Amino acid sequence: MKKVAVILSGSGVFDGAEVNEAVLTLLHIAKQGASYECFAPDIEQMHTINHLKGEESGDKRNVLEEAARITRGEVKPLTDLDSAEFDALILPGGFGVAKNFCDFAVKGADMTVNDQVLKVGKAFVEAKKPAGYMCISPVLLPHIYGKGVKVTIGNDGEVASAINKMGGEHVNCGVRDIVVDDKHQLVTTPAYMLAENLPDAEEGISKLVEKVLYMAA
Repeated sequence: MKKVAVILSGSGVFDGAEVNEAVLTLLHIAKQGASYECFAPDIEQMHTINHLKGEESGDKRNVLEEAARITRGEVKPLTDLDSAEFDALILPGGFGVAKNFCDFAVKGADMTVNDQVLKVGKAFVEAKKPAGYMCISPVLLPHIYGKGVKVTIGNDGEVASAINKMGGEHVNCGVRDIVVDDKHQLVTTPAYMLAENLPDAEEGISKLVEKVLYMAA
């Protein structure tokens, strides 16, 4: 049975992992006959957003503890992730990626990446194992894979421009489709960068998971 490492950036679209993307990812990994294990960095979130009001609150929350809400407690610190134990890596999106995994939300193309996230991403590259990144998470990829990596976040001009400035090659893509970089064994999909409903997000995520698992053969 193929085994996939899934990294979450908290819980909640505006300050953590996009919950629908995370659940759909886990669902499709299981439906396609693979297993998964979830991880998150044991760090404080950049900030906390009241998702009902869309306003910042004064709460301090921990990324690992928040991710546990999605996984029913089944999540480990990112420092425990050993790429040798897995066949592939997948990162759901959510603004937690742009706030907790890196500082793209603040610095754009001048962003830096969390050391733990960068180390894990590069470990899968060096092991020549496939990976899937969705929603906003492809902003990490020029730092992880280097110049020329082909990715998509959909068709947002500002984010696409930042990716290109960092050395990536952004490819416009519809919400229900994927972009495959065969050279890097990498799959990306827009998910909720474009999705207006669950079926929109589900189709692209399903294709991403299927392709990543195929590459892991």
